[in-house]
Amino acid sequence: MAGLESRDTDTDATADGGGGDGDGDAGARDTGGTGTDGAPGASGGVLRRPYRALSIGIVAVVLLIAFEATAVGTAMPAAAHDLDGIGLYAYAFSAFYTTALFAMVFSGQWCDRSGPLHPLTAGIGAFAAGLLISGTAQAMWAFVAGRAVQGLGGGLVIVALYVTVSRAYPERLRPSILAAFAASWVVPSVVGPLAAGGVTEHLGWRWVFLGIPPLVVVPLAVTLPAIRRRARGPVDPAAPPALDRRRIRLALAIAAGGGLLQYAGQDMRWLSLLPALAGAALLVPAARMLLPRGTYVAARGLPTVVLMRGIAAGSFIAAESFVPLMLVTQRGLSVTEAGMCLAVGGGTWALGSWTQARPRLDPYRVRLVRIGMVLAATAIATAPLVLVESLPVWIVAVEWAFGCYGMGMAISGTSVLLLKLSAPEEAGTNSAALQLSDSLANVVLLAVAGVVFAALGGAAVGHGALDAGGGGRPGAFVAVMLPMAGVALVGAAVAGRLRTPGVKPVPH
Repeated sequence: MAGLESRDTDTDATADGGGGDGDGDAGARDTGGTGTDGAPGASGGVLRRPYRALSIGIVAVVLLIAFEATAVGTAMPAAAHDLDGIGLYAYAFSAFYTTALFAMVFSGQWCDRSGPLHPLTAGIGAFAAGLLISGTAQAMWAFVAGRAVQGLGGGLVIVALYVTVSRAYPERLRPSILAAFAASWVVPSVVGPLAAGGVTEHLGWRWVFLGIPPLVVVPLAVTLPAIRRRARGPVDPAAPPALDRRRIRLALAIAAGGGLLQYAGQDMRWLSLLPALAGAALLVPAARMLLPRGTYVAARGLPTVVLMRGIAAGSFIAAESFVPLMLVTQRGLSVTEAGMCLAVGGGTWALGSWTQARPRLDPYRVRLVRIGMVLAATAIATAPLVLVESLPVWIVAVEWAFGCYGMGMAISGTSVLLLKLSAPEEAGTNSAALQLSDSLANVVLLAVAGVVFAALGGAAVGHGALDAGGGGRPGAFVAVMLPMAGVALVGAAVAGRLRTPGVKPVPH
């Protein structure tokens, strides 16, 4: 999903359950919270009786999200080919992120004022509806519309999940439940591509989309009653119940601007400059007002945390979106084989998240984020080596495994720092800002990648390629990957500004 499709729920929020993070945020506000039992020091874990139903329920939600993300990504080349929509391939991904931009801001407001119950319910419902629309689409634009509805659901859900963890669990239990989120990606990352590839080849890609909505019944039935008991209502009962209309208008401006940029990117004519300029005019000022002050200049602390999430997720997901298509059209792999080349990345992503969360590595969190970005950049830059026929195709699986390990460390690190720097009553708004940066970067960088890909004849590679096992224009893939690697390296360069000024890391 949104961020969800970029595995941004796979984070370990506060590795040591207290104290400073050692990278300079020791004086930051603790996201604290004792849970509804008010007993932060009580014995037991996330599966003891007060938390059992909630833990099982929200992990089931993440598991469903993970299966969707891995399965749909595998089936996407076949769907685009069948609907004669290779030229709109990037838009099928970015439409999700475009609508999620609005939904995340809206969800943050909604959660802070009434709790996460209703946003999570509405989000899961919209997510399922979007899958049904895409699965029954008869044209690529209808398919993209379904992805947009999915994005609305994804944006609501991801913020609601963060707020649920912040409010329903005491500080000491948050690392455990968020580590379970990370682990929830491992099995889907291995099984999802294989299952989706098999379904696509034997039953058709539509059943990959239509088979998921019935599964939402289980997490809804388990999760919602538990959230109603443990995280219902606003943090501050005295807070005004009305949503901030100004922020909602800004969120609409961001979504509209992102949509215009994507439209312009798919229509390679000079007249496309008009919607592109209109989109930028809407998106840039609105984003500046919704993200923390200083985000775009990498001001130390929270602004750089938010910026780093966008750099990390945007560069990696924009590149990853084209890897299955590259393997299918340039090396003649089946969609199942292409999906399996990326499957191991789910496990290494979770391993990177687990590594970064170890208490003994806590003083080196910023350094680990930087290492993670270097690994991600290296994986993206070397992925086009698979275009060399003399090299084995499994080389991309090895490269992507290392890249995902780095992303696990980088994404976890930003989430750790965000929660450290957020007061309880700001959890929804700050989580929305983090996810907004994530999806905004995905929209912009996927738009850039789509323009470059189409300009170099990339749309032509899909015509007959899935059937014939090959296509020309390998340079179009190289031109997508290398700039994304450069963006990831920028993230490595600014990682040092994650530290809050005036405090040096002190090893434990």
